[in-house]
Amino acid sequence: MFPADDKNKVTPPNGTDQPPQKRGAAPQSDRNIGDALRRVYQDAAGEDIPDDLLDLLRKLD
Repeated sequence: MFPADDKNKVTPPNGTDQPPQKRGAAPQSDRNIGDALRRVYQDAAGEDIPDDLLDLLRKLD
């Protein structure tokens, strides 16, 4: 190994050279939070852009 390669080596958060062990499925509460965040994002992404914001964007062109 070249000395410069040591600078780029990333040590996993567990402090060893071993990759962290995978855990089981996420707890139900984590899945519920993830589902809620996805719903909120989809709702926000589906909303129309207000006319006054569109007017401001047109002025930038």
